[in-house]
Amino acid sequence: MNRKYVLTISMSMLLVAAGCDRLEHWFGTESPNQRFVKEIPAGTDGNNNRVAMLLPDFTQLVDQQGPAVVNIQATRDNRNIDGDSEVSSDALPDNDPFYEYFRHLLPNVPQTPQANDDEYNFGSGFIISKDGYILTNTHVVNGMNNIKVLLNDKREFQAKLIGADTQSDVALLKISATELPVVEPGNPKDLKVGEWVAAIGAPFGFDNTVTAGIVSAKGRSLPEENYTPFIQTDVAINPGNSGGPLFNLKGQVIGINSQIYSRSGGFMGISFAIPIDVAMNVAEQLKMTGKVQRGRLGVVIQEVNYNLAKSFGLDKAHGALITQVIAGGPAAKAGLLTGDIVESINGEKLDSSSDLPVKVGLLQPGKQIILGIWRKGKKEEIKVILDDMSPAINNSPSTASAVMPTDGINFTEQHLGLSLRVTTKGLVIEEVRGLAAQVDLRRGDIIVAVGQKLVHDENDFEQAVEASGKSVPLLIRRASNTLFIALILP
Repeated sequence: MNRKYVLTISMSMLLVAAGCDRLEHWFGTESPNQRFVKEIPAGTDGNNNRVAMLLPDFTQLVDQQGPAVVNIQATRDNRNIDGDSEVSSDALPDNDPFYEYFRHLLPNVPQTPQANDDEYNFGSGFIISKDGYILTNTHVVNGMNNIKVLLNDKREFQAKLIGADTQSDVALLKISATELPVVEPGNPKDLKVGEWVAAIGAPFGFDNTVTAGIVSAKGRSLPEENYTPFIQTDVAINPGNSGGPLFNLKGQVIGINSQIYSRSGGFMGISFAIPIDVAMNVAEQLKMTGKVQRGRLGVVIQEVNYNLAKSFGLDKAHGALITQVIAGGPAAKAGLLTGDIVESINGEKLDSSSDLPVKVGLLQPGKQIILGIWRKGKKEEIKVILDDMSPAINNSPSTASAVMPTDGINFTEQHLGLSLRVTTKGLVIEEVRGLAAQVDLRRGDIIVAVGQKLVHDENDFEQAVEASGKSVPLLIRRASNTLFIALILP
């Protein structure tokens, strides 16, 4: 795993509707019903020898699925992987007294000069078709032009990079071979938090290494990773595991191990895997066209918290709240509005805002979708035709207050804890105290609307606040961003 892809502790812990039906294209229709993992007793109750707890045994999984897992070594500028260098970037210097001892213990660890660390990557992958297609991570092979694949039976092949997608971190390789062992896909939608899973890969160059744990969470969104609903596990994942498979208890691949959350660069109990249906959707596009196309809706969204749900009249917090509609985009053409809450896409409910970009991104440009939205206390359905996300997205605010002809009008809303000034830019917050300060309203924020009603002056604002009752959803502009903040009145 390249170190620049390891998530550090300073990073914030910040659509999967398509793909499963395409897996047969790669794997065929055979789906063994046997469980590759048997459960063995961990203890008895002492009275009647009943099993008190069950633990999994992964031996059958490793025996039957292990041969389809590969080790990947990639270099830049045709460097010889088996060159004469004697020092690894992760190894001891050759003048260290323990060097010779550890060198013999680590026969598969890449031996590369420390200065040329950027020219060498190593990781894992797995075979998805008998004729030699292999999945791995983009960051394992990105920028490398000499890729070697080492099979479980010790055979070595030069691999061709069919395509790589940076956003999903999925890459597709091809080797010239036939009748290869392949993995069986699973359905990540059936995966449950707390379920046992196992990884096979080559951490630190130790190939055929098996680690196990449980699913910690599903649908995780990570910084700058808006199109992948990661599976979080506590399976031990380290540099070299990248691109390797994550198996469920049936011996089926349900994800590709991709990233870790770490202080040191090593495993700390939080690992992330790309769901296999997302990866296979990307792989099919890479195989057919060499690139990946994603649908674009053309909105900026935020999470719906409890107070916002209450202020918009929802019974619980769910869905994606639209804070900005991009001018000229699919959403604008379909009539979506700032303040709409997207509750479902093609009938699939959205539990959180992160579900929306994931589901839309998995769909092809030109596809018509049906969005279930919540607007002014009522449910509606709106049809939208997606376009390609490749056009540049204008991040400047598209919802603006009308230009005011006057400047310097002052008024104070004592019960809100706000001091406002009407300017040519709109209603600018000059002072925050009491209730307003508690919900993170800030000096300099510009109030654009209350709910979905634009406010231009004192009368607009007061009438809109009064009509909102005890829960007031304020749309504000902060720098170049727009967002909703719920102000709950006593």
